[in-house]
Amino acid sequence: MALSSLSTLKNGTRKNQSTLVAALLVALCASTAMAQADNPDGPYVGAGWGRFNLNIKNLSDAGSAASSIAHSNDNAWKLFTGYRFNPYVALEAAYIDLGRPSDRFSATGSNGNYRVNISGFSPAVIGSLPLGPVELFAKIGEYYYDSKVRLTFDSPGTSIESSHRRNDLLYGGGVGVTFFEHLHVRAEYETIEIRNAKNSDALWLSAAWRF
Repeated sequence: MALSSLSTLKNGTRKNQSTLVAALLVALCASTAMAQADNPDGPYVGAGWGRFNLNIKNLSDAGSAASSIAHSNDNAWKLFTGYRFNPYVALEAAYIDLGRPSDRFSATGSNGNYRVNISGFSPAVIGSLPLGPVELFAKIGEYYYDSKVRLTFDSPGTSIESSHRRNDLLYGGGVGVTFFEHLHVRAEYETIEIRNAKNSDALWLSAAWRF
């Protein structure tokens, strides 16, 4: 009889624990949904730090018929602002500085070093899929940028510089998490179809404050 009572007590305890866990999960989901509903739209501002990979094809902008060019990378940063019309659609404008990637090249007659400086402005449309405090998102836009190329030849040690103003397609996606209803942190991958360097890309870690 004692064993039967003990077994019944244990089973009841397990049921109570299961009920408590289920109730906590429901409460957590409800609070998450409420937090999401508290800030479904509005303006935001943010900044990002990342790594830009320059997938360079040729250096014709600077007048060099290079036969071999090493791909390069550098640190990058951006400042951005945007407006969320609802939890699913936003417009964003960003100033993006892709750093100064540089490396070696081989050309007819002489080898040397190259350096590229790329920076500019990008408007983009962002589509998001909210999953509680976590969001999956994709973006597409245009990158209006200034490109400056500098070549320094090993022999005779001369330099060539060239600059251009262009615009090319930018697209990407990633995942974001919102803390305290306002602080949105996201990890992002972008592809930038830079002329003479198609499929160059960047990895970003950004933070934005949603008002």
